Amino acid sequence: MAYKIGFVKESDERKVEELKNDVIKKDVTIRKSVVRVYFPDRNQAYSYYNDKLDLKVGDLVYVEGKLQGIRGRVTDVQYNFKIKISDYKRVIAVADTDVKGDFYLAGSHFVSFDAKALPKDKVSTWFRAPMQDEEYVSGYDDATFSLDQLSDMNVSKSVAERGHEYYVNNQVRYICIDGNRGYALVEGSETYEVEFEYRDREISNLVCSCFCSFNCKHEFAAMLQLRETLDIIEKHYQEEYKRTGYFAAIHKATLFNFAIEGKEKGKFTL
Repeated sequence: MAYKIGFVKESDERKVEELKNDVIKKDVTIRKSVVRVYFPDRNQAYSYYNDKLDLKVGDLVYVEGKLQGIRGRVTDVQYNFKIKISDYKRVIAVADTDVKGDFYLAGSHFVSFDAKALPKDKVSTWFRAPMQDEEYVSGYDDATFSLDQLSDMNVSKSVAERGHEYYVNNQVRYICIDGNRGYALVEGSETYEVEFEYRDREISNLVCSCFCSFNCKHEFAAMLQLRETLDIIEKHYQEEYKRTGYFAAIHKATLFNFAIEGKEKGKFTL
């Protein structure tokens, strides 16, 4: 069963809508504002100055200052104000929660085979602040293992148990395969990025953004979710996957919480 989420059905109508959206984006004039941002993780709300973004009530944002990196939701926007700039921190980024595309049932997740529906760069902003100018380095060995033989990951019993717990609790919020490149978001004490290469159920170059120097629980959970999702795709959606060589799977509640909650208008078709 496919779920269509968005404002259009037919491909021609979708193209027209995309063109309209492009024109609207070009015509947007950024208005300076003071916005109230609520941080659910802290159960606190603060005011911030905004001079770079077209913000609306309900937007998910990131700010500078002590709460940098913590996601908040805009609860009020004021255009009439006079403030002392040095007294205020700024909103520095807004998450893109606009979702359009076809989604299929896949166990605890929805899955899409459209690379434009839920690209990783969009979904990552739902959980993590956009990267600042920081230097990142990666290293890889020649180790590979099969999804059907996860014992070859050489994780300890405790790590495997914790990873399995993350998997059962649906803490793998998002996972995708684009050609041979894989990416997942796993929620723990914070949201971690798991990256890997995938070929015919073989995994290599598996890394996680956490501080562990060994294969970790986030990676193990991601592999369990990947195996489950691929098994469902093989059973029900082989042709869809074969046609694009891409899929993205997102936890059902995550899609609703971010793409639908807080929106005042839109259309949902079953």
